[in-house]
Amino acid sequence: QVTLVESGGGLVQDGGSLRLSCVASTRTFGSHFFTWFRQTPGNMREFVAAIGTNGADTSYADSYKGRFTISRDHAKNTVYLQMNALKPEDTAVYYCASRPRRSIIDNLRRNPGDYPYWGQGIQVTVSS
Repeated sequence: QVTLVESGGGLVQDGGSLRLSCVASTRTFGSHFFTWFRQTPGNMREFVAAIGTNGADTSYADSYKGRFTISRDHAKNTVYLQMNALKPEDTAVYYCASRPRRSIIDNLRRNPGDYPYWGQGIQVTVSS
């Protein structure tokens, strides 16, 4: 069982920055993939960014390339999402999710259904 706790959300102006954190309570942090999703009212959760077990492999949805950066700190069991140049359309509840790596060929995935562990979500609001 993995517990994920997000923090760092809040209200920011158009063009501002926020850094989301996701602390994972697990002794197998190093063998988990982590992904950030977002959700707006009436819509399904959508992929934002993912990071591999070694931290070197990352993947981003096109809308966030060049503005958002995902990273992980194994010493702190924490995954981060640095969000720069925020826009009002980035307003959403952001979720941290994780799944254990099943094999050496297992890779980053963008489907929320592939993730068994989820944080409670954190609100990010960008004002215009």
